[in-house]
Amino acid sequence: MSRLTHAGIVRSVIDIPGELAKAQERYNGAAGRAFIAALPDLAAGFLHRWRLRLDGPSMNGVNALVLPVVRADGVRAVLKLQLTDEESEGEPVALRVWAGDGAVRLLEHDAATGTMLLERLDESRMLAGLGDTRAAVLVIGRLLAHLTSFPAPPGLRRLGDIAGAMLERTPWALERIPDPEARRIVADCAAAVREVVAESGDRLLHWDLHDENVLAAGRADWLAIDPKPLAGDPGFELWPALVNRFDAAEVRWRFDALTDALDLDRERARAWTLGRLLQNALWDVEDDRPLQDHQLEIARRLA
Repeated sequence: MSRLTHAGIVRSVIDIPGELAKAQERYNGAAGRAFIAALPDLAAGFLHRWRLRLDGPSMNGVNALVLPVVRADGVRAVLKLQLTDEESEGEPVALRVWAGDGAVRLLEHDAATGTMLLERLDESRMLAGLGDTRAAVLVIGRLLAHLTSFPAPPGLRRLGDIAGAMLERTPWALERIPDPEARRIVADCAAAVREVVAESGDRLLHWDLHDENVLAAGRADWLAIDPKPLAGDPGFELWPALVNRFDAAEVRWRFDALTDALDLDRERARAWTLGRLLQNALWDVEDDRPLQDHQLEIARRLA
């Protein structure tokens, strides 16, 4: 069979999930549509280039198509194709620093397209499937304590810059929040961030470590995937574990457990946690969405 014929067959069997196409349309518009249209050819090209064969149905997140594959040497892996942005472009940088220690291994990376070949973990055993949410939070705490022990390499986004930009945007947002209590909470969040922004930290942060971004593997009980890395204070890492599988009565317990696991100063950790609420509130206001009460409840519980 000729290479061209084989590539055509490969393109024809690659399934592009509809929810991925909808997400790209919603968040990236014309660029997202172009990315989706190019995916079959892009995938076929990397299957040939890295000598991979498909080994199961397509998977996806909001921004990426993930194809289970097998390398020529028999190693099982996944091919991750994504439209990179400022959050995801540092993913291979962080994965190289962690080198499989607490996180999925990076096997190949193409800088021009952001395409990655990653170690295949057990997608059927996600931390979200653990019924005991306290046990899940403790797993996340242990992973975060290890991952943030690494200094951030040069070139990553910096928390200080992100926080400074948020504070500049806050007065504009406050004018557009109609509910007095929500407006007060957001203002309090900004005040807390102002207290710590001058010392924003230099650790390597995952930023999005919740229990759907933790998978089991044969070589380790649990490993982190899908980082959106930046350099900063580990206190900025706690938010996903507080808001995922939200339970108002558990907020304080989770916060205490995480700060203990990471050996954090509680007041600094509280300030940076409120910084995540400020970040989300700014995005909601910019997109003309109401602020989410369960997120505001975290600020109430940490008061």
